[in-house]
Parts: sequence; structure tokens; C-alpha cells
Amino acid sequence: MTAGLTREAASQSAEFIADRAGGRDNNFNLIRILAATGVLVSHAYPLSWGIGATQPLEGLLHGTALGTVCVWLFFAISGFFITRSFDRTPLISSFLMARILRLFPALATVLIVTILFAGFFLTQAAPSIYWAATGEYFIRNITLFNLQYSLPGVFVDNPGGAGINGSLWSLSYEVTCYAGVFICGVLGLLGHRKAFVGLTLLFLCAYAATMVFELNPRIEQLARLGLPFITGMIFYLFRDNIPLSWGTLGGVIAVTVAAWFTPLFLPVFAVGLSYTVFFCGYAKTPWLLHYNRLGDYSYGVYIYAFPIQQLVAQSGVTTPAINIAISLPFTFICAVLSWHLIEAPAMKLRHWIKTPKPVKSKQTAE
Repeated sequence: MTAGLTREAASQSAEFIADRAGGRDNNFNLIRILAATGVLVSHAYPLSWGIGATQPLEGLLHGTALGTVCVWLFFAISGFFITRSFDRTPLISSFLMARILRLFPALATVLIVTILFAGFFLTQAAPSIYWAATGEYFIRNITLFNLQYSLPGVFVDNPGGAGINGSLWSLSYEVTCYAGVFICGVLGLLGHRKAFVGLTLLFLCAYAATMVFELNPRIEQLARLGLPFITGMIFYLFRDNIPLSWGTLGGVIAVTVAAWFTPLFLPVFAVGLSYTVFFCGYAKTPWLLHYNRLGDYSYGVYIYAFPIQQLVAQSGVTTPAINIAISLPFTFICAVLSWHLIEAPAMKLRHWIKTPKPVKSKQTAE
């Protein structure tokens, strides 16, 4: 009742996220592909000039690079849509299978492709040494939580180091956040807003601790990525109360600019960026919606870009702009093939899972 009155009172000036979140007419596929491309652009600098090279936006954003900002975009969008997926999925097993099928078939494919390509065309190591190391490389990277970035004799002389696919680092954190949504959903926290607000406050306390104390690097990174993710979750759970308006966007930008002069800039920027993503994602731009007909190529761009850029760097290209110009078309080709041959067919398999699950609480407006 309260949420309904709130929306009615503001209906003259703005729509709410809930007004646009019901269908598929949005710009998120386009935002995701732009974010994945931004990661490619950001990586071109250290891969061309060396690990210490300054990446775009680092000076402006207190040391945060363009690639990191783009990863935050992914996590904000995921927080919203993964929470929506749990809320709408009738079976817990279907929810879990959907997450598995979205990530792992394409990941397994890129690992196998890079192992074979590097083994036959790139490695400087003896075949017996190289192939003996590939099993551990595949297992550690497909399980995500103990990543192995290099293989014997591959990219050993590259300016940016011998890593074959440095982009994979974020996937373990993404899976961790997915697990957080699952746990919250099973415990009924997604159906009780007050309880979720309490959980959010606990998370913010943990985030503050990472700003004050030197903690385990994985905990610190999880907090940084968890902030846009939990912001996306909040945007879904409170979608009836969050307006999509120019006035709100202007206020968010003003607060973010003011925070630039304070130690709170990065968390404020992450939250402000998350709102901007949803403002743009649900903007009424009919001509942009045509992109949705193509597919979601962003994951393919994300997981194929790094090895392709390393291959370009090995060929002797040491200029970031040239690395980008050469890598981008080949990355897009791989991403298109990955979507149509691996990702989309794999996702269709989720409809085969039809096992019962415990009844979950309906979302309330408390």
C-alpha cells in the first residue's frame, strides 16, 4: 500500500524501476558489451607497455582504472538480474542450473581452445613439459578459486607478463556473489526488506573495515565488487521505490562529484555508477533496442579478449591503440561464435531441470 502511494505521488514526474523491469525492452545487453569492450581497452595498456603502465581513468578516479569500472558495471547489473532470477524461478535447481550453464560451458571452451592453440602454435617449452601442465591449468581455472594464469613457454617475453587469461580473476567473485543471492533467497531474506536492509548495513560495516584495516586481499576485493552487486540487489528489492528520473540522476552525480574530495569517493562512485547504469539501461531509446536482437556477446568478449591481446602483443605490437584495433575484431568474432554455438544452446538446457524445491517466501513491502 505504501509503495503504491509512493509511486502514484511521483508518477507525474518519473517512472520507477518497477515500471520498466517487467519486460525485456532494455539496453543492458548493449551496456554489457560496452563494458566488456572497456575492459579490453583498459588491458591494452599493461599488455603493451608493461604491468606498471597507467590505464585510462586511473588519475581521475583515485587509482581506479577503466577496466575496474567496467567490472563494477557487470556486478551492478548481475546483482539486479540474479536476484530477479531467484525471485522468479519456480525451482531452486533451475536457478542453480541456469547459473552453471551461463558461466561454465563457455569458460570450459575458452580454456580448451587456448590450451590447444598455445600447445600447437605458441609454447617454447618441450611438448612433454607443456602438455603435462595443461591438466592442472584446466582444473584450477574451471573451478575458479585457485586460478593458474600461465602455461610453460607461453607469452614468456610479453611486456605484460606470461598470463594467458587475466580476465578470469573476477569470475570467482561473481560466483561468490551468486552464492550470496542463493543463501539470502533460501533463508527468506529476499522476501523481507527490513531484514535485507540489516544485512546491507552489516556489509557496509565490513566494507568500512576494509578501508581502515589491512585485511586479506580476497576479502578486500570481494567487498569492492560486492558493493555494486548488493546495490543492484537493493535496486531490485526496492524497485517500487527507486525513481528513474533526470533529477535523481543529477543528484547522484552531484553527490559523487562532491565525494571526490573525500576518502569516501570510491564507494560513493560505485553506488552512483550503479544508479547511472539502471537509468541508462531502462532509458526509452527504441532505436537502441535493435541491439537486443543480436544476442549477449559480452561474456564472450570478456573471456576471449585477454588471450587475443596477448597474442597481438607477442607479435611485436607495443602500442595500446594498435593492440585494440587488431584485437577487437577478432575478439568480437570469437564472442559471436561463443554465443551462438556454446552459450545460447547451453542455456536452453536449463528447461530440462524440473525437480521440486522448498517453498520460498514471497517478497513483502515491509
